[in-house]
Amino acid sequence: MQFFVDTAEVEDIKELNDLGMADGVTTNPSLILKSGRDILEVTKEICGIIDGPVSAEVVALDADEMLKEGRKLAKIADNIAVKVPLTWAGLKTCKALSADGIMVNVTLCFSANQALLAAKAGATFVSPFIGRLDDINIDGMDLIADIRTIYDNYGFETRILAASIRSVNHMTQAALIGADVATAPPAVIKKMADHVLTDKGLEGFMKDWAKTGQKIL
Repeated sequence: MQFFVDTAEVEDIKELNDLGMADGVTTNPSLILKSGRDILEVTKEICGIIDGPVSAEVVALDADEMLKEGRKLAKIADNIAVKVPLTWAGLKTCKALSADGIMVNVTLCFSANQALLAAKAGATFVSPFIGRLDDINIDGMDLIADIRTIYDNYGFETRILAASIRSVNHMTQAALIGADVATAPPAVIKKMADHVLTDKGLEGFMKDWAKTGQKIL
């Protein structure tokens, strides 16, 4: 499973990329706002750091304007994936951009039917939002599983990009189900390394090592 970093914070991206933990990046209008940066400027900088796909989202609501915005964003770098919402206008835009050979990430997916439409429209990625479904008492992982089954049934090449990930458990479950990609905030990816028994074991080793009075360096 590939890890995409869900942020527009350049330093966080650099850190994870240096460790080989960033196969791509996803951004959205909220993350751009949080960064305080110009969308074109920060996206270009991110594309220079990451070799894999960098999702940049359109903000228009009608298909014609989405297409114009998408084509402009795609010119930033060869590894741009234009992000469009899972609306009818978004699907039209996805079809047109995909026909031009541009990667498209269809976002805000909340049902298997929506994911099926995205695949039919030629999406490179579909982004089902796990956490937001959990927020309304629907198991977001059930959606990931349903999409995996449908895509495998028919050989769709659209990649499942598990999004709106809130916890390390989401990462584990997405991997077990077979999501192609999981995009998560830097803090969640880092927290995957944590375990109370690792901390306890290390504490014991350090106490015993101190008693030896030895040094390695």
